[in-house]
Amino acid sequence: MNYNDITIGIVTFKSEKVIFQCLNSIKSIKKIIIFDNSNDFILKNKVRKKYPNINYILSKKNLGYAQANNKILKIIDTSHVLILNPDTVLNKNCIKKLISKSNFLKNKFAILAPSSKNKNYGYFKSFTEKRFKFKDLIDVDFVKGFSMLVNVSKIKKIGFFDKKFFLYLEEIDLCKRLKNKSEKIYIVKNAKIKHLAAKSSNIGFEFDKCRNWHWMWSNVYYDIKNFNFIFAFKKSIFKILKNYFKSIFFFILFQKNKSIVYYLRASGSFNSLIGKDSWYRPKIF
Repeated sequence: MNYNDITIGIVTFKSEKVIFQCLNSIKSIKKIIIFDNSNDFILKNKVRKKYPNINYILSKKNLGYAQANNKILKIIDTSHVLILNPDTVLNKNCIKKLISKSNFLKNKFAILAPSSKNKNYGYFKSFTEKRFKFKDLIDVDFVKGFSMLVNVSKIKKIGFFDKKFFLYLEEIDLCKRLKNKSEKIYIVKNAKIKHLAAKSSNIGFEFDKCRNWHWMWSNVYYDIKNFNFIFAFKKSIFKILKNYFKSIFFFILFQKNKSIVYYLRASGSFNSLIGKDSWYRPKIF
């Protein structure tokens, strides 16, 4: 693999505050696709003015993270895609080190990811030091979706991301399906990336509302899909009741925002549990 075998794919939603920091850190890859879920033509013009070769796609409908990445994966003409969140910054030589490890592995992997300081990045609780297989290379169960070098041919076989996920856990579900097919997922320890976390959108409280609803919805959907309904019900019913009671409690205390957040958390779980799609969408002002 070399630099010409990689396309950068970035899904954005009102990401003007962070996107240029991300793009400025990408030095070696010429093919970059931005899929804008907020249909932000003003940001498109700003990006294209500074980076005229970027393929900037405006989506008239907010498709969510999974489906938007699927759109990118289906139009690229390279064998690999480096999926990035707009609130990431690549350290120097990050991509070079990913390519080096890809060649070392002779392309026998589904996903390679750089390392980050984020807690619980790249492994489940079952992870142990014994899983270190090579120097600077860790064999893991999953990687977080803010940065991952994807072998397109491998994930094409399992149908890409599950588009029912709108936000959160779509990458964990993808990794689980890959591991079920005995595919390899690695973290490259010496390839570094900075993730600002929850900074990818600048719509304020609307983003907090959206991420709380979808975090709960996705957790229940993931459990139903990968385990069963009874497991998901037992795991979520207490949380639903607890969040509803918290919503009422903070409403009585006139703490409106906290009341809304807990109501949305309960609503996300409940809607997923009764089989409704992930319908909640943030408002754009």
